[in-house]
Amino acid sequence: MTTPEAALCADPALVEIWVRGWALTRGTAPPVRDGEALRVDVGLPDQWLRYVYARGSSEVAQRAERIVDPWCFLKVCAAPERVMPALPPRWVLRPPGFMMRCDGPMVGHGRLPSGYALELTGGTPAIVARITAADGREAAIGRMVCVGDHAIYDRIVTEPDHRRRGLARALLMALEAAAWEQGGRRGVLVATTDGRALYETLGWRLHSLYTSAVIPGPSGP
Repeated sequence: MTTPEAALCADPALVEIWVRGWALTRGTAPPVRDGEALRVDVGLPDQWLRYVYARGSSEVAQRAERIVDPWCFLKVCAAPERVMPALPPRWVLRPPGFMMRCDGPMVGHGRLPSGYALELTGGTPAIVARITAADGREAAIGRMVCVGDHAIYDRIVTEPDHRRRGLARALLMALEAAAWEQGGRRGVLVATTDGRALYETLGWRLHSLYTSAVIPGPSGP
């Protein structure tokens, strides 16, 4: 019997691997344990820090009550309807996220369409895959870093004028090949609603729902 999505429970060890990889791809300080959460001091104007919880708990409500400064995020591997009741009214939910995993090679092909070029750069620690169009403009970009035998994929973005041409698929396949060279055999990422649909065609599966909340402020997006 299939487990309902809202009832999926994230593996805390996998969540920690993902948070460590996320911090590496973003160039932030490494995560530190803070109660039941992993705290990442991001230091950006629209995201000072984030607390990531592998599951909902009473501590989420307690922390949400204590935080009053804007642009501090709570990230919880749970359904929105389980998180929102714990938050004071000053908190706002962000668009839904989906923590996904791929425990083997992605399926399908990653052929790059004609007229585009793909380049891999970096590797200390994150590898950046960039696809450019014939006019030299960036069409798609994504990042990957390995944490042990896991590859964490982050900020996979295709520009609007270049979508639905297979660029994201080609980019992901190139990053996966680089990950396998580094021993990264299993993939982890957090997807948007649109991204989830693509990843599922590549063999990824939902690990848990991922809910984000923030106190908005005047200087952010």
